[in-house]
Parts: sequence; C-alpha cells; structure tokens
Amino acid sequence: MFNTIAVLCASAYYLSARAALFQGPSHLSANKAYDYIIVGGGAAGSVLANRLTENRDVHVLLVEAGSSNFEDILIEVPNFAGRLAGTQFDWNFTTTPQPGLEGRVLPFERGHVLGGSTCINFMAFTRGSRDDWDRLANVTNDKGWSWESIFPYAKKLEHLVPPIDRRDISDEVDIRVHGLHGPVHASVPAFLVSTDDRVISTTQQLPDEFPFNRDMNSGDPIGIGWTPSTIAGGVRQSGALSYLKPILSIRQNLDVVVNTHVTKLLQTGSVGKLPEMRGVQLSQPGSKKTLTLRATKEVIVSAGAVKTPQLLMLSGIGDSAELSKLNIKTIVDLPDVGKNLQDHPFVTGSFTVNNTNTLDVLNNATVESQQLAIWKKNHGGLLALPSGNQVGWIRLPKNSSVFSESGVGTDPSAGPTSAHWETILFDGFIGFGGPPPSTGNFFTAFIVLTSPTSRGNVTLNTTDPFAPPIINPSYLTTPFDILTMRSAIRGIRRFTSAPAWDGWITGEFGPFKQAQSDEQLDAFARANTVTINHVSGTVRVGKSGSVVEEGTGALDSDLKVKGTVGLRVVDASIFPFIPAAHTQVPTYIVAERVSDLIKADAANACKKEAASS
Repeated sequence: MFNTIAVLCASAYYLSARAALFQGPSHLSANKAYDYIIVGGGAAGSVLANRLTENRDVHVLLVEAGSSNFEDILIEVPNFAGRLAGTQFDWNFTTTPQPGLEGRVLPFERGHVLGGSTCINFMAFTRGSRDDWDRLANVTNDKGWSWESIFPYAKKLEHLVPPIDRRDISDEVDIRVHGLHGPVHASVPAFLVSTDDRVISTTQQLPDEFPFNRDMNSGDPIGIGWTPSTIAGGVRQSGALSYLKPILSIRQNLDVVVNTHVTKLLQTGSVGKLPEMRGVQLSQPGSKKTLTLRATKEVIVSAGAVKTPQLLMLSGIGDSAELSKLNIKTIVDLPDVGKNLQDHPFVTGSFTVNNTNTLDVLNNATVESQQLAIWKKNHGGLLALPSGNQVGWIRLPKNSSVFSESGVGTDPSAGPTSAHWETILFDGFIGFGGPPPSTGNFFTAFIVLTSPTSRGNVTLNTTDPFAPPIINPSYLTTPFDILTMRSAIRGIRRFTSAPAWDGWITGEFGPFKQAQSDEQLDAFARANTVTINHVSGTVRVGKSGSVVEEGTGALDSDLKVKGTVGLRVVDASIFPFIPAAHTQVPTYIVAERVSDLIKADAANACKKEAASS
C-alpha cells in the first residue's frame, strides 16, 4: 500500500515520455496526465515551470499563446526594445479613451511570446522597496511576503555578472545584496557614456533632494544610482532564456505548447461546496477544434494582469453583476476580478546639449548598421546599452503641498523607502510622439509616477476568448497623480540646474520647453503621458479566509483563488498595490516563493493521504 501511495503522490504516470516543445495543441494528447497546468509562459510561468519540474516525478504542461521565438534578434538586442511594440511579439492591446489624457487611446504593450513581457520590456532589474513588500505582508496578514522573507528569493533568482567593459563596479553595486548563482543574469550598464559623471556629480551637489544611492536593490532605493538591468554580455535576459531554455532539452517531465490559447477554465467536480477548477480548454484563433485537459493537482494562471482576469471572467469567476451582462454563468462571485488596475504612467523631458558625443548618433542609419554588425560579432557596442545608465527613485518632501492640495489625507506610497516618482536618465533623445529629431544632440529624463492613486479595470466586451478585453487604466484621474506629475517635472528641472550641467545643457526642447506654469505643466502631462507598461493589481491578493466582497481580494495569501479548489493565480495581477519598481523582478520573486508553497502543499497532501491509508 505504501508503494502505491508514493507512486500516486509522485504522479509518475508517464516516465517513459520525453518532454517537448509543441507548436500547437494538435500535438498534445488528451490522455496525457499532468500534475500542474500553467497558463502563460511569461515571467511567472517561466519560473513555475522550472521550479516545479526540479522534482523529476512532477509533470508540468506550460501553455503559451505566443510563439517560441524568444531568441529573435529584435528581442535579444537591448537597444531594440523600443521597436517591439506592434510586432508579432506584442498582444497589440489598446486602452479605452483616457479622460485624464485628453481622451487619447494608448497602445498597451504586453508580451506575446514565450517569456512574455520580459521579452519586450526595457529590462530594468529592480526588486522594489522594503516598504512595498512589508505592506504586502500587512495586507495579506502573511509575514512570508515581508522584505525579510522574500529577500532570499530575490537573491536566489539573480546571477549578477560584470559589465562588458570589465570596469570596477564596487561604487555601483553592493555585492552583498546580490545573488551570484541564479538563473536570471543581470548587470549594470555595459560601459560608460558622456552623461555619467554629470549625473553622479549632481547627487553630490544636490544631495538633499537627489542623494546618491549605491545600490537600488538593497531594500531602500531612494536616490540616484546606476541602472541594474536584465542585460548580460550585451544580450537581453528574458524569463524564457533564463528559466526555460536551460531545461527544455533535459527535463522529461516538462512539456511546453506555444501558439495555443487557454480559452476557458473548467470545473471538474466539487469538494464540499467548492467548485474544483482543474480543467482547461485549449484552442487556437480561427480553429473550431478544442482540447480539454485536466491537472491532477492545480491549474496555475500566469497569463498577466490583462489576460488573467479576462480568462477568469470568461470561465465564470468574477463579479456576477458584470458576468450576467454577457450571460456568463457565475461559478464563483469574486467582485475584485478585473478591478484595481494600476500602472506607472510617464512623460519624457528632453534638453538640447552642447556635445556631439551622445547616443543620438544611433539615429543615423549608417551608424546603426555599423553598430549592429559589432553586436552580431561580439554582443558589444552601443546597442548593448540600457535605456539609461542611471535611474532615480524620489519622494515628495514631507511638507509638499501635493498632499494637502490633493486631499489624499495620508501618503499613498508604501512608506519612506518607496518613491513617489522615478526618473531614468538617457544620454540622447527619447520621445514617444513621433520620430526623433533629424539633427541635434540631446539629454532625456523619463519622469514616472510610481505611487499612483488612480485605479482602472479590465472588463469583458464579448465572450469570444480571442478578442481583447476592455482595458481602462484611468491614468491621471486623481488630483494626487496630476499634482505629483507636475511636481516631478519641476524636480527634473531642479536636477538639471545643478552646476554639473552648466555649459552642457543649452536649453529645453519641444513641448516640454513651453510647459512652465501650473496649468501648462498639467496640460503637457495630459497631452504627452504614456505608459511604462507595468500593469498590475487586477486579481488582487487579500487575507486568507476573509469574506469575499469587493476590496478584500480575490486570492488567499498563498494566491489560491478564493471559493475554488485547484486554482491559483501567479503573476503581476496579484499585487494589491503596484510596487514602486519595474515589475518584472517583483513578479519573479512572487513566482519563486509560490513555487515553494506549491511544493509544500503537495508534500502535505501526500502525508495526509499516507496517514489516512
């Protein structure tokens, strides 16, 4: 009897089968048993597929809607990040018209390839602040989400490597807070550029407002420091490259299917009064064929903060009042599904400079072609650089008028180690309203709202699983957000007024130059704000066992979907508050921890079954 139980607990159903990368659902067998079915091969899905198959007796299917072309040159070249929007690697979503942005409709980029948005983002490698994680622990009443608890996972996933130029980086990172053996390779900028000394000098000249921060990933990111990125050896390090490629050919217990949508989550039974949601329906756009599979342990939805709530709602898990509008039968009434959308909106401010040695040289087609030849030869050259060699995380002063004028009452950030706004500093022109200037040399500052109070939503427009949902981020719809953006733009002007920039910056450029008064600044922000694509919060986590009503969370603290059995959500949709960080690393951290929670659940289930037998 013991041996039988051990085999069942290990789920060793098909030891002779070999893992594979399938290009569509027709290659899968409905009779093949999987312990876990993971929906979405992005940051979280890549982690889960890797960690859960570390046990060779656990069998996993990873389903990705996009292709397996995560090593396409457009993805691998860091400087090409800005070209990925609107390509085959992007879902090509758009927002609803945004009242806070003069009714503009924005592109809403999401990765549509194995590796997800880690393949199309701008590669910043930031963990978030101590206060971000401690707030998550407080909201969930789970100390396992605290900074102290997640810090080992943050180190576990990282492999810090030297920059291409092999310079001494002891003043750029604190090696003690970094991992050196994890799957995700990361580094500081490949080499130095013309603005570096001026940026660092400014932190010495204006230390009260813009202090130097040696390491953004220490738990306290406040200040200006060197940009950590998922760029190593001049190549983008995506979730697929880091977690999946090393194991695809060697682990017989992992199957990956791409170009395949999960169109519905299926109830496979009941446990007491709770629906068991261990089934998935697979298909492809334009196909009338479907394939139904069942997980023996769990279905884990990691489709991202847009597709995850859409899939849950299509499957009858969501706000019953909203589902009834499309005649979707409610299986679990979870009002928080699709609500609480948060994102980081930003504008750029560009300055003309008295220097011809800027990265604007890449706007010349001949130079770019030469640089691409260099990159293809040794992954070096200008195309290996991130979108800015320095990044800064800034808080509003305690006595800022923003707090009183906006009426927020209390500081909406997570705490004193969490920024209200961010700046990324680039040695050249970056704009999002058209092609770059044909001549001239520039310096650009990204100005990013990192603790927003605006809240949007994802809702259904149709029951067609291949149609996009309605995405309404509600950018700049609160007084706090627009006032903070105004204050941040003024902050950048103070930053560039430091003596370090004398004689180098010669003026402001374009519409940015015209925005001086409060009214002009607000108009500039509304006319030029875009998104940095950190959408979060649409299936928020709450306290385990709490009453299911709007605002209490759709997930227990271990990310199991409330009111269900066998269903879990693991991606950026789980954050009740968007981290003051670029969200890829927080998502990796969440998935690393939940992988261990899933393993512990499986072990406990086996022990209980053994004891009862």
